[in-house]
Amino acid sequence: MRILLVEDDDRVAAALRTALARQQIEVTRLAGGRDVVAHLPGTDVVLLDLGLPDVDGIDVCRRIREAGDTPVIVVSARGEVEDRILGLHSGADDYLVKPYDAGELLARIHTVLRRRRPGPADDVVDLGAGLVVDLARREVRDGADPVALSRKEFAVLAQVARADGAVCTRERIVAEVWGRTWPGANRTLDVHVATLRTKLGRPDVVATVRGVGYRLTRR
Repeated sequence: MRILLVEDDDRVAAALRTALARQQIEVTRLAGGRDVVAHLPGTDVVLLDLGLPDVDGIDVCRRIREAGDTPVIVVSARGEVEDRILGLHSGADDYLVKPYDAGELLARIHTVLRRRRPGPADDVVDLGAGLVVDLARREVRDGADPVALSRKEFAVLAQVARADGAVCTRERIVAEVWGRTWPGANRTLDVHVATLRTKLGRPDVVATVRGVGYRLTRR
């Protein structure tokens, strides 16, 4: 994934680049808004600060939207309701007020990408050996038999299934499923994955990538 970060504060930009790099996300940073449109090709999401030194961020947001449909998340210290409304009306897909939690930002990045990128036409993932995940219906079937999962267990499985074999980092799954991070988050995730494997009857379906996260395997 490639993020275009438009942020004039060097410390904020460096911290955010480090946090996103841990999720294997490539970051291109611009300190001003004048050249944003030229950097849009190949960009998956724009993180846009509004307090830029050369161009007002609202104007930059409008230019991005005029140029195409690249998702934009405003990340700004302007937190008044009027500012958020203006940002959204100017074409932003989401608006996050500084200071913010990195896990929440990551969750919002993946959310806007899901909105823009349709999944499989029928939202059904075949895991092989009769095991099927229906993402739209939020159902799992083993042949004709339903597999009863809790909401969180299904959400974890859905995250891994949507990645279609790519690695889902622990941080991404926790941010997406729980919407926050806490000191015991990794242990909670491990317990959910262990229970999920047991209920599916397939210990190998959610494979551990040591030190990183999980990925889907099929038979």
